[in-house]
Amino acid sequence: MRIIGGEKRGRKLVEWHGAGIRPLRDRVRTALFDILAERVVGAEFLDLFAGTGAVGLEALSRGARRATFVDSSARAIRIIRENARRLGYEDRTEVMRGDALKAVRTLARRGRKFDLVFVGAPYSGDLALRSASALGNSGPLSPGATVVVEVFRKTEPALRYGGLKLDSVRQYGETRLLFYRFVKDAPTE
Repeated sequence: MRIIGGEKRGRKLVEWHGAGIRPLRDRVRTALFDILAERVVGAEFLDLFAGTGAVGLEALSRGARRATFVDSSARAIRIIRENARRLGYEDRTEVMRGDALKAVRTLARRGRKFDLVFVGAPYSGDLALRSASALGNSGPLSPGATVVVEVFRKTEPALRYGGLKLDSVRQYGETRLLFYRFVKDAPTE
């Protein structure tokens, strides 16, 4: 696994192999950042269910101002910190260990506002869609923020989660990316 674009392009990341680990493939990450394009530059980026931190670190390499990583695994937290250190991004990262849904509420209470959010929850269960709902209803989002939710290809997206409105759906093999836009004055559920 490596950074695929931006100032740290080609730099290798510490990987994590094991049961239940599903890093976003390079081609899907490339497509994601091709779609996000210039929205990444200067953005506050939130990486939920961050794993190795590859998505948030990619955002930093492509010009994001700061990235916040959330994962419940102590091993993931160690890997994210090591990857940030290797890339020289320690001063531009915040790493939180814990439940993603609680982290969303905590970040909102702290007054944090994110321009871009990536939700890479496990495919089993409904954590990805519950995270989208938490973000859309009380999340720490800037007006016009983009929230990208990675789900299994057969997952049907809701058109709205509170202030989040579905913009587009892209599919790459078994992976479906749901692109939501945060509309500040939208009614909440």
